[in-house]
Amino acid sequence: MPTRNDTTTDLALLGVLAVLWGASYTFIKIGVETIPPITFIAARTLIAGAILLAIIRWRGLAMPSDAASWRRFAFQACLNSVVPFTLIAAAERSVDAGLATILNATSPIFTFLLTALITRHEPVTLRKLVGVGAGIAGICLIIGTEALGGLGHELWAQLAIVVATICYAGAAIFGRGFKGLDPMLPAAGSMLCGAVMLVPLSLVVDQPWTLTPSLASILALLGLSIFSTALAFVIYFRLIHTLGSVGTTSQAYLRVPIGVGIGAVFLGETLGPTVWLGMACVVAGVAAMTIPVGKPALAR
Repeated sequence: MPTRNDTTTDLALLGVLAVLWGASYTFIKIGVETIPPITFIAARTLIAGAILLAIIRWRGLAMPSDAASWRRFAFQACLNSVVPFTLIAAAERSVDAGLATILNATSPIFTFLLTALITRHEPVTLRKLVGVGAGIAGICLIIGTEALGGLGHELWAQLAIVVATICYAGAAIFGRGFKGLDPMLPAAGSMLCGAVMLVPLSLVVDQPWTLTPSLASILALLGLSIFSTALAFVIYFRLIHTLGSVGTTSQAYLRVPIGVGIGAVFLGETLGPTVWLGMACVVAGVAAMTIPVGKPALAR
């Protein structure tokens, strides 16, 4: 039976997780200023995968050795890192970190839509439908003005973040198939598979040995890889076992104001009135999707 101190610790870790993932968009924004997106994400997956693998070895666990598991890791990598990480990194060359945070926080909404249309393993409730409506309205408020204004470059970058968010939703559904494994194994496996895919592409496309990244970009890459990826995954896996999946997903709406705030403080970003309204809709929609009706029971 969890103690009161354990619950307080888990709630504190939930806040830390929201900060780590909220900060990731600012790290990306700084990193891609002088490091091309493919190389930046290749390094991110490689560093984070190596750290997670070291933690797995320290815990006395072993990665699966069968080809079927690694094929699944590779597919998960495409959905959870290779495609979305790269799209977000490329988009943040023209989109503010705060705006990327808002758009990317809608993954629970797309997860629900995909499950309702394809797997149908979760019930469709009125509150969830209201949450979906609010979230989609928020997205339309944010990117709709760009479409009307004809600002094509930012529009396509914002749509790329939405596509990345849909990829995350697909990864969440496909990830249900890893129930028999310790959660850190598919995380490390997918990161390492992502690195195997992206590092050769980086060598061909970007020729990283010719780059001259700034110190700020290098520090941002290290911060993103160590804290917002590897450490965040470790905290996430602990919370999955203690707060449960529903309680842990609540960071999706916590990280929106945190990510926007970090972008404002460190990058001097500001949001227009329409974006503020869109953010409110997104936060309300995601909260409706993830906050349980009753008091959530702690996982045993």
